[in-house]
Amino acid sequence: MALSTDPKSVAVRYLDVAHEAVLWKLEGLSEYDLRRPLTPTGSNLLGLVKHLATVELGYFGVVFGREHGLELAEYDENEPRADMYARADESSGEVLELFRAARDHAVATIEALDLDAPGHVPWWGDNNPISLQLIIVHMTTEMYRHLGQIDIMREGLDGAVGLREGNHNTAPGDDDFWPTYVAKLDQIAEGFRDVEQ
Repeated sequence: MALSTDPKSVAVRYLDVAHEAVLWKLEGLSEYDLRRPLTPTGSNLLGLVKHLATVELGYFGVVFGREHGLELAEYDENEPRADMYARADESSGEVLELFRAARDHAVATIEALDLDAPGHVPWWGDNNPISLQLIIVHMTTEMYRHLGQIDIMREGLDGAVGLREGNHNTAPGDDDFWPTYVAKLDQIAEGFRDVEQ
């Protein structure tokens, strides 16, 4: 069966793939691993999912005047990154449910409006008005940017890689392949360690 080339169908399909991949990346992890900071700037898996849900609800809700009725982390000058982590009183289930609800709201907005439907992004200043098509592209790039971060963090935790179960999107190889490959790259990099830029 041929894939639809209808612009809205394509947009929804690519957002769906990203949503499914994000959810799969979190499967089987402990509450500790979901929440702990995995980068020097505090990036954490559950926080990135909460951030994606919040951003998606903003772009497909506030921007087009489409209410979603969901509770979101409010911006607070004393807590400017409140959407980047799950509070101790927020369960991972609540954050994942918010993420699923954001996806459903985004799809409903895409289906309800024309691609050239105007919107207004309050936090973009003079870069308004915008269109639904522009927001779809913007949100898709946002989703895949953070999915890349999630992908790398999950690999660092337990070596899990790929877009979804059964689709690793990596070179095939046996258990000896990756250590040999990494050693080869390390050897190449060592040749440049003292090279002046």
